[in-house]
Order: sequence, then structure tokens, then C-alpha cells
Amino acid sequence: MRFNTRAIHAGNQVDPLTGAICQPIFQSSTFVQEDIGVTRGYDYSRAGNPTRTSLEANLAALENARHGHAFSSGLAALQGLMHLLRQGDELVCSAGVYGGTWRFLTQVMEPWGLRSRFVDTAELDQVRAALTPATRLLYVETPTNPMMRLSDIRALATLCKERGVLLVVDNTFLSPYFQSPLALGADIVLHSCTKYLGGHSDMIMGALMHNSDELQTKLAFVQKSAGAVPGPFECFLLLRSTKTLGVRMERHFENALRVAHFLEEHPAVTAVHYPGLPTHPQHDLAQRQMQGYGGMLSFELKDYEAARSVARALKIFSLAESLGGVESLVNHPVGMTHASVPRAQRESYGLTDALLRLSVGIEDAQDLVDDLAQALALAT
Repeated sequence: MRFNTRAIHAGNQVDPLTGAICQPIFQSSTFVQEDIGVTRGYDYSRAGNPTRTSLEANLAALENARHGHAFSSGLAALQGLMHLLRQGDELVCSAGVYGGTWRFLTQVMEPWGLRSRFVDTAELDQVRAALTPATRLLYVETPTNPMMRLSDIRALATLCKERGVLLVVDNTFLSPYFQSPLALGADIVLHSCTKYLGGHSDMIMGALMHNSDELQTKLAFVQKSAGAVPGPFECFLLLRSTKTLGVRMERHFENALRVAHFLEEHPAVTAVHYPGLPTHPQHDLAQRQMQGYGGMLSFELKDYEAARSVARALKIFSLAESLGGVESLVNHPVGMTHASVPRAQRESYGLTDALLRLSVGIEDAQDLVDDLAQALALAT
């Protein structure tokens, strides 16, 4: 089945009791057993719930994976991933990664005994030099948040297989509709489902998808034992949302490309970061690796005051954390999503006070351009 058909039908079965076309919400913490230790497949919702089972099958199908694991947030999915490692292990991570990921790895995991090295994963030689005999995992965010820098997944997968290192790709920014990391050789795909998969800014969830039966056993055990799993209602919401993922992503992409071209021509804008623009330094890689360029972009103004005035003046773009919803959002990464990252480290990968990040929604594109035009007039 092709993508949109999988998105609608995978994991979604007609309820045999009522004929309901939507997966029921099994809002139950426990399940009656037929005898001691004899169940109908479920005993306690932390270990498994029928609504979550349907969702995990759907999520796996979106990434052309055999297995999917739903967690209570994107960071909970990252935490579940870390349970595959042990004290003394090392991981290499994309420099410029989401601030919450950086905070978790450096302030939660390093005191526990897991060392993280941050390198520009767009540069294969930097990754090769960073890998040591203690490296167990390479964590790649592509495009990076918010600088939209790309990493060559296929080349990194080849290197990781040579070194016996797991390759994990955060595919949140593009969604499975526009990028397929497993097909390019990645071992695991991570999503903050809160973003494009959910798409409506009304739930929080994370997920891991992969093709390994061994990892399936390990991660299912982590879900049951650590307990950071979503409730059945959130699973129902996400099952509803993935049905329209392809349609939404096409509109996000169409609008973002229109906005990027407008910003590139505006005199108040000093730089635009969007892989769909021919001026993006990795546009050729984007064409090879992605099926579309998504709805995320960032742009730079002359200074912080200009960025602040634009963010405050926008009327359709709301100033808020998060991304990937149907409504358009503007974010000041230095003051918001990446505030926990030290200034020197932020600036080393180009993230300055003058940069704004846009999550371009599915409103009318001309309204979005007009909104940006009136706000940018203040910074000209």
C-alpha cells in the first residue's frame, strides 16, 4: 500500500462488536483474566492497551518498519532509547540539536555516566573522528532545529555499520511523508509525535520505529518497566491525526516554500534557512534524500531588537513553543527552545539572537505572506 492508504488503514480495524470504523478508546487500566495468568492479550494498560497497539502498528507502517513503540513524549522516547545503553558508553550527537535533547543528554544522562560528543554530523570526517571503541549510538537530527542543516543518512549508515554503532535519526521535522530514514540505512527512527504526526497542537507523545526483533523485545520491556507510555485517549487522537498526515504535509510544504521565497527577497532579512531553496548549501542532498522539504524554516534579521519586533508584530503567526500544527507559529530559539544551551555553543553553529524559526501552518499562503510583510516593515 502507498503512504496515504497506509496512514488511513494500517492498525485501524473495524470494531467486531459494533462495526465502528474508528478504533475504540479502551479507557481501562486493567483487564479481566480468564484464569490465573491467562489473558486475552492484555492485563494492565502500562504493559499494553488495544488502542496503543493499533497506534503502534500505524506508526510502524508510516515508517515502513516492523515495530513501533509509543511513549508519553518525544523526550520519553529518547529516554527509552537511552535504556539500550549502559554506564560508560558513549554516543555521538548532532551539534545544533533541539535544546531539550541537549539538556537531557548533558544534564540528565552525563551525571549518570553516559558521555555525549556533539559534532557537525553533516561532516562525515567529524563523525568518523568522534567515534571511539566506547561509542554505541549515533543520534542524528536532520534537518537540525532550527538551522535546517542536513546530514547524509545513507553515508552515516554505512559508517555506523562499519563501526558496529546504532544509527538513530530524529525524523520529527520532515515526518515519514517526506523522509524515510530506515530505507536509507538507519536503525531506529525517533519522532516527537506532538509535532507533525499529531498536527493539531492538542496532545503530547513520542515514538520509536525500527525493524529489529531484538530491539522490539528490549524496548517493549522498557515501556512496561519504566512506564513512560501514553494513555489510550492520546493514542486515539494520534490515530485520528495520522490519517490526514500526507494531505497536511503537502500544504505545509507548499506554504513554507512560498514563505521562504518571500523572505529571501525581503531587504530586512539577511539569511533564510530552508532546504527547499536552491541557495541552501545542501539543496542537492535534500533533493536526493527527501521527498519534500517540509514546513519548517528559520531566518535572520539584523539584530535581536529587529527579531523581537517582528515576533511581537505578527498576527497570524503565534509566538509559541512547539511546531508542526495546522496553525502557524513563530519561535525565538535563543530565548525559547534553546535557552538552556550555552551561548558559546549556540553561536558555534550559527544560532544567534537575530534568528527566528517559523512553523508554517496550512492557512492561506497569501495571508501568511501578508502577515510577515506587515511585521517586517517594522524592521526595515
